[in-house]
Amino acid sequence: MYDQSKLSELIRFARADAGFTVIDVYPGDGDWTRVFSDIVGPQGRVYSFVPAEVAHFKDDPVGRMRTLAKEPGRENVEAVSADLVAMPEVTQPADVIWLHLFYHDLHTALIQAGGATAADFNQAVYERLKPGGSYVIVDHAAAVGAGTSEAQSLHRIEPASVREEVEAAGFILDAESTMLANKDDPHSSKVFDPSIKGKTDHFAFRFLRP
Repeated sequence: MYDQSKLSELIRFARADAGFTVIDVYPGDGDWTRVFSDIVGPQGRVYSFVPAEVAHFKDDPVGRMRTLAKEPGRENVEAVSADLVAMPEVTQPADVIWLHLFYHDLHTALIQAGGATAADFNQAVYERLKPGGSYVIVDHAAAVGAGTSEAQSLHRIEPASVREEVEAAGFILDAESTMLANKDDPHSSKVFDPSIKGKTDHFAFRFLRP
């Protein structure tokens, strides 16, 4: 996670609030699921959505989220799993759909093996998001001109490509933030490289469904 000031700023950027329904897509360790669980409170709902495309991982991501949902005070969390494009079938209409360091994976062989594309997923998000709801994407930035070509190799994606793809699905860019930017990132290393891990240049977009 981030230091407290950046974490607080990201939470404000996501515009989640008490009583909201939030879908946390590919929740990893569940840190953001817990954050949103605290924010939406007992009247809200958080879906910890594990794409079926990654459910077979050895760390048992679905099982881990089901365990998280049993933690005291997490009655508002539900762990669900389905094919990426079937997300609307296992969740309710959402106020916020959150993708943290995952959007680039939509352009990798692992995710696309089952036939899902970024365009398909963005349409699924549009279907599931309430009118006026927020689609928030935070990811590792690739160099200008890289497009989606480094999603597989470096786990990076060019912000302009993300914006183009999401707007093509009918969303409107509501805000972008440089709170996680790092001008010293050369954008040439894999995000797991020790020289840059935890310090990559990030971008953040908030799109609205009209």
